[in-house]
Amino acid sequence: MEIIESLISSISREGTEMKYMYRLTKSNYKGDQAYGIEVERQDLKGGQAINIERDNINRISNNKYKVNELLKLLYKNQVSPIHLVEILGEYVDGYIYDFNDIQNEISIN
Repeated sequence: MEIIESLISSISREGTEMKYMYRLTKSNYKGDQAYGIEVERQDLKGGQAINIERDNINRISNNKYKVNELLKLLYKNQVSPIHLVEILGEYVDGYIYDFNDIQNEISIN
């Protein structure tokens, strides 16, 4: 898995900084590129990490644009990694067919 883009935001609450990192990832899947998303939240107090949460979905689609739009949606709404699958679940279910489209093109040619 390779990180190809990162978006970072942070908020402070009650003396704790919550730093959110949203990463667009790329990996190989059946000879094609697959794009995914990793979300990480670091809770920092006095510059020291006191908690780290992380989750990812490795293969969302082979369409980079679609996955990048999801990345921006997560960033804009400061979605926690705890809610990543809940928020993106329906998108991922629909985008999984993008991989079938590539396989069908290969079969036809």
